[in-house]
Amino acid sequence: MTTHQTTGFTIEPYPGLPLTVRDVGAGRPVLVLHGGGGPASVAAIVDHFAATSRVLAPTHPGWEDTPRPEWFSDVGDLVETYLDLLDDRDLRDVLVVGASFGGWVAAEMTVRDRARRIGGLVVMGAFGPHIEGHEVRFPTAPPGPPSGSPSGPPSGQGSGAPAPAPASEPAPRRGPSPAALQALVAYTGPTRSDPKLLHRLARVSVPALAVWGEQDTAVPPDFGRAYAAAIPGARFELIPGAGHIPTREAPEATFAAIDAFAANIVR
Repeated sequence: MTTHQTTGFTIEPYPGLPLTVRDVGAGRPVLVLHGGGGPASVAAIVDHFAATSRVLAPTHPGWEDTPRPEWFSDVGDLVETYLDLLDDRDLRDVLVVGASFGGWVAAEMTVRDRARRIGGLVVMGAFGPHIEGHEVRFPTAPPGPPSGSPSGPPSGQGSGAPAPAPASEPAPRRGPSPAALQALVAYTGPTRSDPKLLHRLARVSVPALAVWGEQDTAVPPDFGRAYAAAIPGARFELIPGAGHIPTREAPEATFAAIDAFAANIVR
């Protein structure tokens, strides 16, 4: 059963597992997969592509207070669910864009895409493979100021001005919530990697781009270079001055690299 919403829908691919999917724009299909920071961390990517493409952006079960059954507990479960989504919607030539943990899911989807639904792959600050000498660093606590903490005086307010009223809303979170971290660990396992994925990436037969922030401390650029080298013909783009989410920290350069790649994919 599908419940349509203004900008998306909710389906139940398995009993007891509702899946919320944002669905915006029109044109070539683009599947955007978020990382630990949740849907908000890829909102700029969704908005960017929605101007020219149809964008599907699911919320992984376990994020945003969505249920995650105990049995739904590894990357493969997400991969098969999203491949089924492409099949059920009869989507072809799909550009899959995955950020951070979403990049792991996107890469594994492309490896397993027996129906040839996927036409291109973009991974950004992604992890997943085990790459010797390069450890992926998960956050140990939600980044950003505590809920309700001031982030500084408002624009134009000097030190002699009256103190601002307490904030009515908490500062936006820039990383995983505790519940999201719990779901992330459930999917990735204690090793936070798949020792076989690096070898399986040789099966990727579609154009691929790895985009990395130069200052990414969670998943360092050398990890990204090794990731890209494992995919036949993949390109690696380093974004100066950007960290783990380059579309947030250097959007112009990042989207320029992604758009140039997408425009050159032979359909």
